[in-house]
Amino acid sequence: MASQVAVLFARKRSVYHGLAGCDVWTAERDARRYVGSHPVIAHPPCRAWGRLKGQAKPRSDERELAFFAVEQVRRCGGVLEHPAFSSLWGAAGLAGPGTRDLAGGWTLPILQSWFGHRAPKATWLYLVGVEPSDLPLIPFALGTALGRVEMMGQAEREKTPLELATWLVAVVRRVGRV
Repeated sequence: MASQVAVLFARKRSVYHGLAGCDVWTAERDARRYVGSHPVIAHPPCRAWGRLKGQAKPRSDERELAFFAVEQVRRCGGVLEHPAFSSLWGAAGLAGPGTRDLAGGWTLPILQSWFGHRAPKATWLYLVGVEPSDLPLIPFALGTALGRVEMMGQAEREKTPLELATWLVAVVRRVGRV
């Protein structure tokens, strides 16, 4: 079982900085330089891929960051987090919910509100190296979160709830477990 986890494309003030065993790669550290072998949690920028991509103004290299993140998850095992129905899935050949791809990856749809986000924030998690039966308990919750992502500032929209970050670390620490 892995103990060290590489967190790629984290925000500067990410909750991952406070979690034990997390090697956090922010924009300043440049996650593209990651060549390690620890399983990864990848949060590549999504504005070039999400449903509002037509209104977004991503940097010229942002689309490539997502492909790099996919490569690292497939190489080291781990999880990539992106908005539900992200066009990255088709562009990178990622398995949609209910299927597997050639890398053995699969997709878990979640709502971040289950983990404390104040908006539902429908999210897809692309996982490699961990089976559905090995996942920690998912805090599934019925009901509707009251917040709306569209009404939030960028920092709040992009913030990973502590409970989700902790859960993702627990997932990735199970990569390669026999």
